[in-house]
Amino acid sequence: MCNRDIKSIKQSLREKIWSLMEERDIALFPRPVHGRIPNFKGADRAAMRLFLLDIWRSAKVVKVNPDSPQKHVRFRALLEGKILLMPTPKLRKGFLLLDPKRIPRGDYNYASTIKGAFKYGRTVPLNNIPRVDLIVTGSVLVDLYGNRIGKGGGYGDLEYGILVELGKVTLKTPVITTVHDVQISEEPLPYEEHDIVVDLIVTPTRTLKTIKKREKPKGILWDRVTDDMLEKIPILGVLKRKDKK
Repeated sequence: MCNRDIKSIKQSLREKIWSLMEERDIALFPRPVHGRIPNFKGADRAAMRLFLLDIWRSAKVVKVNPDSPQKHVRFRALLEGKILLMPTPKLRKGFLLLDPKRIPRGDYNYASTIKGAFKYGRTVPLNNIPRVDLIVTGSVLVDLYGNRIGKGGGYGDLEYGILVELGKVTLKTPVITTVHDVQISEEPLPYEEHDIVVDLIVTPTRTLKTIKKREKPKGILWDRVTDDMLEKIPILGVLKRKDKK
């Protein structure tokens, strides 16, 4: 199956789950959820299940996506004194580093929003990104084999690839997604070579370890990085020049 067919199938699956979540009134603000990592009823309960895991408790540096359903995770990370690494939307400004020691405790909730993260976080140069102990990501759809479909921009995969290239993430770094139960596909999902692989799925009712996972991506597929991407995501250009030295 060619990449064009895979992308088309992925988009069809996204549309189905977005529509399902709206029709069943599972979706939360911001709505409609089409085109987004969908916020959902029970996102707080899924986060609470995540916080019970040993890999969460032991993590000192966590990378969490900036989307709405993972706000609870970002807030709790700060509350527990963890260093929070958050990619900026579409990676335009690279990564933000939030150190709870530098944020007033009463502002942790605001700091866990995108606007608050820009206020209290600092844009961190690639060389100064700390080693990441745990990745928490949002999804539109995920299967029990660790395949994940995001909202279609490919930024989550790029973020992962960048951190692998920098040596800040290894193939053993756990990747967890928090989703609603309806976002789990019983059938294997299509995937591309650069797609990240999920180790654990946490919902409001279940914690599931994925099975028969394929190998995680070993970095960025530079032959798929376009000039337009290099222009819109400056840190890609920085990393490419770094690799050539």
